[in-house]
Amino acid sequence: MFALKDIVAQLYRDQSRIQDLLGSLSFALRSLKNLNQFLELTPLIATRVADADGGMLVMVQNGRLQLGRVHTQGGQPCQQVQRVMTQVVRELAARLSAPLDKDKVTAVLDLLDQQFQRQVESQTDGSAHLFSTPILVKDADRGRLYLFSCQSDYLWSETRQKLTRLVADQTAVAIENNELTVELRKKERLDRELEIGSEIQAQLLPRQCPKITGLALAARCQTASRVGGDYYDFIPANHDRWLKDPDELTNRRWSIAIGDVMGKGVPAGLIMTMLRGMLRAEVLNQHSPAKILQHLNHVMYSDLENSNRFVTLFYSEYDPRTRMLAYSNAAHNPPLLWASKSQVVHRLDTSSGMLIGLDIDSQYDEAQVELQPGDVVLYYTDGFTDAASASGDRFGEERVEECFRSACRYGYSPGEILDYLFEQVQAFVGLARQREDDMTLVVLQAQPAAEAVGDRR
Repeated sequence: MFALKDIVAQLYRDQSRIQDLLGSLSFALRSLKNLNQFLELTPLIATRVADADGGMLVMVQNGRLQLGRVHTQGGQPCQQVQRVMTQVVRELAARLSAPLDKDKVTAVLDLLDQQFQRQVESQTDGSAHLFSTPILVKDADRGRLYLFSCQSDYLWSETRQKLTRLVADQTAVAIENNELTVELRKKERLDRELEIGSEIQAQLLPRQCPKITGLALAARCQTASRVGGDYYDFIPANHDRWLKDPDELTNRRWSIAIGDVMGKGVPAGLIMTMLRGMLRAEVLNQHSPAKILQHLNHVMYSDLENSNRFVTLFYSEYDPRTRMLAYSNAAHNPPLLWASKSQVVHRLDTSSGMLIGLDIDSQYDEAQVELQPGDVVLYYTDGFTDAASASGDRFGEERVEECFRSACRYGYSPGEILDYLFEQVQAFVGLARQREDDMTLVVLQAQPAAEAVGDRR
């Protein structure tokens, strides 16, 4: 009777001890801040919950076989087992000169199992009892947890195996949580960098349209991601007069440009920033539109060639005194001109002009048109033409032209034309669908003499 009570009491104590050990491991997992500290606990906890004499954790990190924490609480025979296992890991790791591919990890760890069994049996005359279980993270083999006992009557019962696997599973969770934390921090840093990039880019794009004699203006850029590759700008000529006579600025020539860097995100945004600075520098030299594009292509060619990105750019200059709009095109979508008298839409294009950065010897043509009161010019990027519906249809140039023609016939102002086109393409794409490319519009309308309107958008 007393013997039975002693057995029950011992079982209860063992159960309480195991629960306390596993509880300690769970607490360490919940409060995980340092993965290496947690991994140091793994062989210790596993050894004690399984009543073994020692344990070893072997991991594969960055494709390399690495010996983790080793715990031994037995005497000389167990220390001998530990030395044998440690030597096997180091020898195998030394033989693996190149990092392991994911599909080879399991094969290498299986080989390690075989060498452990063979070496431990030969060194201990079969007196050591060895058990291993994999560390699986998202079904991928990331290591092995080994336990051993040098007790002659020791048995790897099903309960002990389950407890060992439970510790291994907790270790896998710790590894996965740590990797998720690292990814989250990386994403947070990237989000912050994107946020900074977006703020810088927003400051580089015009905050509002300028006041130009004889023109009403509206413009808007919507990026598909935080940092985009679309570009537009209004650049005044004769910048030395800005501070001397601000009113005189409205009567001077203005450069109106729109462009698109192939691609999206931070790389495209950086190239757009570089493009802006170089174009503004070229404008100060007061060359013709064709010469400006030619010089810009020469300057940017090497940088764009190395980045495998190119730029489309439509550059124009408007002279309020003559109402002439001179322009040159580097493979950008030709702007649309609504002639108010004939109510016909024309495309403003030139006979030649390749992408900026494609060929260092590219030549660019130029043309000009006199704007009459009521004429409207629409500059746009391919985010409009390439916008796709749920069925995969593209909005296309014909729809852009059709919507533009309708807006002009309705007598819309530049700001209303801009709103109307954005509404039409959004309705075509669908409210639930995310845009895949940046979309930019610049609308200008010729006004009667002595009128100048800048529309903030």
